[in-house]
Amino acid sequence: MKQWTVLQQLVREQLVAVIRGNSPEQAEKTAAACIRGGIEALEVTFTIPEAEGVIRSLRRQYPEALVGAGTVLDTETARMAIAAGASFVVSPHGEEAIARMCHRYQVPYLPGCMTVKEMVSALEWGCSILKLFPGNAFGPSFIKSLKGPLPQAEFMPTGGVHVENVTQWLKYGAVAVGVGGELTRPAAEGDYGEVERRARALVEKVAAHRREVGHG
Repeated sequence: MKQWTVLQQLVREQLVAVIRGNSPEQAEKTAAACIRGGIEALEVTFTIPEAEGVIRSLRRQYPEALVGAGTVLDTETARMAIAAGASFVVSPHGEEAIARMCHRYQVPYLPGCMTVKEMVSALEWGCSILKLFPGNAFGPSFIKSLKGPLPQAEFMPTGGVHVENVTQWLKYGAVAVGVGGELTRPAAEGDYGEVERRARALVEKVAAHRREVGHG
């Protein structure tokens, strides 16, 4: 899948579920609950044991879903994720070598950024969407502030995004949001039904926002 196709789908979906877990089985069940709740974009983190196997499995089970890799810290992991079928790659930091690796294979790279200097560097590497991380260190209004000096930058905040503030992030200019613990935490107790309920609540909130601003 080409970069632009994946980026279009990410922006269309707006919600990315950040999947973690103590085992591949837990991660897959968490991802399945998110999909049942209506979230079609998944970021499978490499903190999960055998994460590349989880990516392959989810791609096979849910061919229409957008399955990416998260917590990618080096080029070796990026190549492993791409070989497993990851549609996009996300890091908690920014690394030019990872950007070059991903772009070689037409896979979008979303680097984690905190400072304007990091953001400008990521733009120079050809990154189209920047992961604002950790989002809870800033708050939604930070994106509005960044859009002054960097109107060309597009952001996906991750960390601290939940059902009560998701529309604020979007109103201030986020093209998508990554939702982790606030969505998937019940999976640690085996309550995948609650994960599904939280996913559905987020999807409904984002859909209401789209109707409000006239985008569906």
